[in-house]
Amino acid sequence: MGEAAPYGPHGPYGYAARRLAGRRLVRFLPALVIIGGVVLDLATPARVTGAPLFAAAPLIAAPFYPMLGTLTVAVVSLVAEAVLRVHTDTLFSVVSYSELLTVLLVSALALYINGVVRRSGERLASARIIAETAQRAVLPRPAERIGGLRIAARYEAAQEGAFIGGDLFAVQDTPYGVRLVVGDVRGKGLEAVEAVAVIIGSFREAAEQESSLEGVAERLERSLLREGTRRDGLDVFEGFTTAVLAEIPHGEDVVRLVNRGHPEPLLMCHDGAVRMLATRDPALPLGMSELGAWPDRAEQSVYPDGATLLFYTDGLTEARDARGVFYVPRERLDGRIFQGPDEMLQALIDDVRLHTGGGSQDDMALLAVSRPAEGEPERRRTMRIVP
Repeated sequence: MGEAAPYGPHGPYGYAARRLAGRRLVRFLPALVIIGGVVLDLATPARVTGAPLFAAAPLIAAPFYPMLGTLTVAVVSLVAEAVLRVHTDTLFSVVSYSELLTVLLVSALALYINGVVRRSGERLASARIIAETAQRAVLPRPAERIGGLRIAARYEAAQEGAFIGGDLFAVQDTPYGVRLVVGDVRGKGLEAVEAVAVIIGSFREAAEQESSLEGVAERLERSLLREGTRRDGLDVFEGFTTAVLAEIPHGEDVVRLVNRGHPEPLLMCHDGAVRMLATRDPALPLGMSELGAWPDRAEQSVYPDGATLLFYTDGLTEARDARGVFYVPRERLDGRIFQGPDEMLQALIDDVRLHTGGGSQDDMALLAVSRPAEGEPERRRTMRIVP
């Protein structure tokens, strides 16, 4: 499959253009409503007036305009109504007084609504800043280079304005190679965030200390069970976490995987070929060891130079279009070649938006790990010293 065209009415840029056009329409809508009221008043008999449209204009402006803009629309509506009544020589009639009073009262209501929306927007902005700060503390984005590998990570929240949920990723260089975890905690909200913090904290410690990837998975399992005992009644710790752990040893062209009920990662070769790294003996998700004992077995696959590993949560594979068709990343990525992991993730996010018509129904965590092609590190070092 070739590189999807980003332009046109159906591409991601087309989607952005439609949103921009919608905002411009909202910006001019109050003026169009006022003009419509004037035309209606002048083109119809005296018993039909544009007063309802003059009253509607400030209400339309209230949620979208600043206070001064809403006030301006209200004043223009009142002036338009008064001028038309002077034009028809009915300014001092009871009907005209009633219409002017209606426009005045509705304008006052619009100004009040504008104030409420503005205060709510300020509180929402503060909440977003707090959420973003919490995300950076609990789920920091990994460095672009770790252990000689190129790294890119993205967290895409399903709900606009939300920054953090139960999806997680972490990458760490250790004496045993570069180790990473990508997971999805059952549940949402602060409880899921607490579980994410427990898993990532345990992973950071275990990745340095455990000699095997299976040992790291067992440490994560014990940490969740221990926290579940300490926090009796906290639902998320009574649930489970799907996760995939990976180890890329230094100087070896292999990757080892332990899968705990998580979507299988993809391996994208330098020629665009994509294959799924399926697990022959998947174990239960983390936190479910009380239901049975399935020993972890790390499975090894070839990870050649120039290839990229893609790890993701089920928000990617459960993204659906208007007909209910699920997004299949292996099919959508097959045959496509990208300059680097960050470019690949951005193209993937744009493609999901195109597929769903705007966004996924679930949070989506993406992690791409690229092994540089032969000679690439040397070229990069050379480029650094050129003035």
